[in-house]
Amino acid sequence: MAGSAAVLEDSSLLSRLDRALLPVERFCALLSGLAIFSLMFLAAYSVFGRKFFQSPLAGYVDYIEAAMPIIAIMGVSYVQRDGSHIRMDLLVGNLKGRLLWLFELITVLLILVLILSLTWGAWEHFDRSFDCSRPFCSRDSSIDIGLPIWPSKLVVPVAFAVLSLRLVLQAVGYARAFVLGLEAPVAVPLTLSAAEQAMLEAEAMEGAD
Repeated sequence: MAGSAAVLEDSSLLSRLDRALLPVERFCALLSGLAIFSLMFLAAYSVFGRKFFQSPLAGYVDYIEAAMPIIAIMGVSYVQRDGSHIRMDLLVGNLKGRLLWLFELITVLLILVLILSLTWGAWEHFDRSFDCSRPFCSRDSSIDIGLPIWPSKLVVPVAFAVLSLRLVLQAVGYARAFVLGLEAPVAVPLTLSAAEQAMLEAEAMEGAD
């Protein structure tokens, strides 16, 4: 599983690009959180309507299907940036120095190849659904209330494109660390020890006070 991680910053171009992409990732994660909150609200509304008015929310399942890509995918790049995405640390946790950076570089490049392929496929899937000569620019719609499907399909290549940019930055960061033999490279997640994590949490608490 993933441990707590930190991303270092400096005045280099790589770090500036890292910080420039971060607001986009935070916005995508915010959309994901809002989608989850919206479904909670819709669920409460549907249950309330069924209980007291014998009329649940029409198309509730359609709304869930439309929001699911936003919930599942939009926040992936944000968690990839700080290393909080699910990963196996059994091997990586025992590596140090250049060997660690080489392993991370290879892993990120493999992920990047996969995500680029998925981005292309997801865009083709969206393109087959989008047609402005039809009502709501949609060739297909949900079964119950006829929601257009293409907005949900568009979410996937957009989220994957942001993730691809993040993976490119991390690949450059790991390659730079490998070539230069850096101990603490910028723009990549660095795993924190329990003591370092506790120190950061204490500093955050002091700042909140």
